[in-house]
Amino acid sequence: MKLSDIADNAGSRKKRMRVGRGIGSGKGKQSGRGGKGQTARSGVRIKGFEGGQMPMHRRLPKRGFNNIFRVEFAEINLDRLQEAVDAKKIDAGSVVNVEALVKGGVLRRAKGGLRLLGRGELKSKLNIEVHGATKTAIAAVEKAGGSVKILAPAKEEGEAA
Repeated sequence: MKLSDIADNAGSRKKRMRVGRGIGSGKGKQSGRGGKGQTARSGVRIKGFEGGQMPMHRRLPKRGFNNIFRVEFAEINLDRLQEAVDAKKIDAGSVVNVEALVKGGVLRRAKGGLRLLGRGELKSKLNIEVHGATKTAIAAVEKAGGSVKILAPAKEEGEAA
C-alpha cells in the first residue's frame, strides 16, 4: 500500500447543502424553512413549546419550597477524623472543633456548623465539639474514651440574639 492509494470511504465526506441558491437547486427561495414568520428567522427557538399541546413544565405539578432558614452543616465521618489524627493534622490532646479542623486543612470551610457522622472507626481519645452528631458517632467516640459536646446552632451575623 502506498500513500497515494489511501482514500476516504465513499460517502464519508458529504458536502453541506448550500441553501438559497436558486429554484433549480431544490433548496431555493425559503431554503427549507417553510413559510415566513418567527420560525423562519435565524436564532429562534421557542423553548418549551410543544405545538400547542400543554407543555411538560405546565403538565407537572409544582412541588416543595426553598426554606430560607435552612442551615447547611459541614459533615465529617469518624474515619476522616482518625486519618487527620494519624497524619498529625489535628492534635488529639486538644479540643477538636470546626476551627481546629479548618486550620488543620481537614475541612475547607465552616459553613453553618459541623455534624459528626458515624462511618468508620475511631481509635484515638478525642474531645469533640460539634453542632450535631449521630447516635452511632457519639457511641463510637465514647467507646474510644472521648467525649462529644453538642453546641447550639451557630447564629448568623444579621440575626438578633
